[in-house]
Amino acid sequence: MAKNFIVETSARHAHITDATLKILFGEGATLTNKKDLSQPGQYACEEKIEVVGPKGSIKMSILGPTRPADQVEVSFTDARALGLTPPVRESGDVAGTPGVKLVGPCGEVEISEGVMVAKRHIHMTPEDAAELGVADKQIVKVALNTARPLVFDDVVVRVSPKFALAMHIDTDECNAACAFGTVYGEIVK
Repeated sequence: MAKNFIVETSARHAHITDATLKILFGEGATLTNKKDLSQPGQYACEEKIEVVGPKGSIKMSILGPTRPADQVEVSFTDARALGLTPPVRESGDVAGTPGVKLVGPCGEVEISEGVMVAKRHIHMTPEDAAELGVADKQIVKVALNTARPLVFDDVVVRVSPKFALAMHIDTDECNAACAFGTVYGEIVK
């Protein structure tokens, strides 16, 4: 079962809808691909927004393409700076999460929910899952062998033929594990 996979740090970012894109960046605006990400079809955008919470604001990148719902993913350190206490959730599970104001060069949008700390997870194909002996939505532990070795518990496996094998952690988790540069993880019992 031993198969190492890349562990990537997912910094704060926003996902926005077509309607929000229009308000923030103007009629006819599109997202501009700045850099492809490890997950097929996903990319970091040239466009940035200001996310405003009750205590402060943070400038952040948008990830494309547009999504069906607005969502802001932050670390707990970012959340404190914004004055929020968001839950840890899987991407897309925005019900009952705090809202914020999104500010772009052409307008602003108040979202009533959508701010979360993303649950640490591993993207993989069905073939990867079979090789690793895991299933979609299974919770596993992952060991990182870094200058500060760490075992992450409560890691959700996400399986889809559209994914590429990679684990995602946030910046707080990256710093705790000293997971800088190219880092690999391994599922452990």
